[in-house]
Amino acid sequence: APAVRRPGRAVAAVVGAALLGGAALAGCSSDSTAGSAISSAAGQVGSGIAGAASAAASAASSALASAAGGLSSSLASAASSAQAAASSALAGVKGGLDAKADVSAGAVSFTGGKAEATLTVTNPEKEGSNKYVIQVNFTDDSGNVLDATAVTVSDLAGGKSTEVKAVSNRDLSGSVKAVVANAVRY
Repeated sequence: APAVRRPGRAVAAVVGAALLGGAALAGCSSDSTAGSAISSAAGQVGSGIAGAASAAASAASSALASAAGGLSSSLASAASSAQAAASSALAGVKGGLDAKADVSAGAVSFTGGKAEATLTVTNPEKEGSNKYVIQVNFTDDSGNVLDATAVTVSDLAGGKSTEVKAVSNRDLSGSVKAVVANAVRY
């Protein structure tokens, strides 16, 4: 992101110099109209500079807000695409059963910028083995989806549990939670 220059210090220096110079001149003069004219001029200079600084700060703030909005929109689009891809993986399973209750997600950790969470999958069936497709959403504290992924488990025997890792597709940071959005057992 480009650096935003803050004109505040330069503005303060110019205004301070104008006011100090005006006060010095007014102090040397016995004519009170000269002192008040200088004070008035210094005030107008200060107002003009402050107005320019305010306009510059407003423009910088607007540019930053626009850039943040664009970035936020791009991130939301990427998260939405990841969610759609993960949902599509589940939709491809024919004849599967809702198995969301069979899966729990652990705390999120970070490796190389990617968020990852350990999923514990327990097959409640007494006999045979089942496969699983699990959609994991990585969310922020407000529940906004930051990224999503699909995880598969092959041949989990009835009555057994296993652990698998869910890893984000993109680098994430901050407070991130792993949420089991959907799971299918077949």
